[in-house]
Amino acid sequence: MSGGLTAPGFWWRRTRSAVAWLLAPAGWLYGQIAGYRMQTRPRGRADVPVICIGNFVTGGAGKTPFCLALAALLAREGRHPVFLLRGYGGRLSGPVRVDPARHDSLAVGDEALLLAAHGPTVIAADRVAGAQLAQTLGDVIVMDDGFQNPVLHKSVSLVLVDGTTGVGNGLCLPAGPLRAPLGLQLQHADALVVIGAGTASDPVQAVARSLARPVFRARLTPCPQPELAGRRVLAFAGIGRPEKAFDSLRALGADIVEQRAFGDHHAYTEADARQLLEAAERQGLTLMTTAKDMARLSGAASPALRELATQARVFEVDMRLEEPQALMRFLRPSLRDAGANAAS
Repeated sequence: MSGGLTAPGFWWRRTRSAVAWLLAPAGWLYGQIAGYRMQTRPRGRADVPVICIGNFVTGGAGKTPFCLALAALLAREGRHPVFLLRGYGGRLSGPVRVDPARHDSLAVGDEALLLAAHGPTVIAADRVAGAQLAQTLGDVIVMDDGFQNPVLHKSVSLVLVDGTTGVGNGLCLPAGPLRAPLGLQLQHADALVVIGAGTASDPVQAVARSLARPVFRARLTPCPQPELAGRRVLAFAGIGRPEKAFDSLRALGADIVEQRAFGDHHAYTEADARQLLEAAERQGLTLMTTAKDMARLSGAASPALRELATQARVFEVDMRLEEPQALMRFLRPSLRDAGANAAS
């Protein structure tokens, strides 16, 4: 969840709690405003195709890893993808091309640094202005988030859905995790991508198929790290769903003696760093965290944060596309149409 907050547990329970019902009127109002905004006409379009990677809910669904996997797929097709995102958590409003040698997460956000390690990346609060810069750096824009933002015309929108959580209780913020009413969002989605196993997304898939929206699948897979088998660790993460990261670490065979979950995009403090370092030293544990968290720690100025960045180890995950060629066949008409429109 954005803003450094942790998503409440009642959001993800299909049976709506008393708190969810109490907040439902506020969620309805939020949904109406967000839905109205989604239906406004774009005020700008790029001269190259724009593939938007979004999700229906707030919080982590794997958008950034999926963007990386999609960019690799596009590159194998001979395309030159450019990443575009808001740069959440950074102080720069852009548009600016991210330079990992010059920018840190305080300037451009953690996700931008992760993407920039793999290809040209632009951050911009104004996505139209960002697209104008991005299109000078490649021939297709992969936009990380922004599905609910109508400002920039999208050639195609792929919406990710977590197979284990789906859309939670189906209510809009703050009563549930939805960013806008589900039915309206589905009308704007061109295809779904279900991430991981589980049946929680089945109802959404059924509605999508009734609207003739294709459904693709992908999964986050921990990268092999044999040295972690049996290792006693203190795991910490400040991402949308920290428990997913901890599950991935367990899948690698690590013995998680202690785990600490922070809110999404959490800005680690000196006190946070000291507590983590002291707890690990006291219990003889190896500190483990995610690449996204390490991006926030790298380049830190304070002594304890620098020490935490030095001591902590990163466990990596890969997004694996199932039937990537089927996804590419789906995307090709939008890529061609966007190019024809730009030339006309």
